[in-house]
Order: sequence, then structure tokens, then C-alpha cells
Amino acid sequence: MQYLLTIYVDEADFANATPEDGMKMMAAYDAVTEELKQAGVFLGGEGLQATSTATTVRVRDGEPLLTDGPFAETREQLAGFYLLDCGDLDEAVGWAAKIPGAARGSVEVRPVIDYEGRRARAEAGSAAARA
Repeated sequence: MQYLLTIYVDEADFANATPEDGMKMMAAYDAVTEELKQAGVFLGGEGLQATSTATTVRVRDGEPLLTDGPFAETREQLAGFYLLDCGDLDEAVGWAAKIPGAARGSVEVRPVIDYEGRRARAEAGSAAARA
């Protein structure tokens, strides 16, 4: 099962960090990323630039409307993500607890929808109904 682990932190922590603190944080993320890779669960992950670089897109009456910045102002901002292939939610939560951002912010763990599996189950159900 694939899980998306989204990391939420206060951007001000990064903006106010000393270069040494920034290096320590990067080393901590590098370490957990390497551990994820060694465990064979890492599918992808990236950090994100500050919300001030975001563009929010909405479509109204068929027309895209663009807004600079994030969709909503919050105390914590989406800072990055990991996409993992874990055996179950407990394993994904265990990895989430190792992400450095969880110590000061939060990490949301969400299962990724298995569209292929859904299609296969729907097709099997249709075939069974016809039989």
C-alpha cells in the first residue's frame, strides 16, 4: 500500500534558522531518507519552496483564476512530502515519526488510492454479475 506523508512546519523556523541549524536539519532529513531507501519503502519525496512562491489555481465558469501564495493561511505550511510503499498504516506511521519535521510540526499520513485495484475489483464484480 502506498502512503503519502506530508510534512507541515512553521516556515519561520527555517527562515530564522542559523546556517548551522539548517545544515543539521538537512543532515537529519538525509539520514531518514537514506533509512527509507535502505528499507525499500521509499518511492519519492521532495522539499518544497516557501509558500510565498506558490500559485493557487481555481477554475470558475471554465476559466482558471490564479492567486499568488498559498490557498489558506495557517500556522504550519506544507514543507515537503515522502511517498512510501508500506505494508500497513502502522508501518507508515512509524516512518512518519522519524521525519524531523514531526518534532516541531506535524506529518499527515494518507493512503494513496489504488485506482488499478479499484478497476480490477469493479470489472470482476461486473463479470460476476453477468455470470
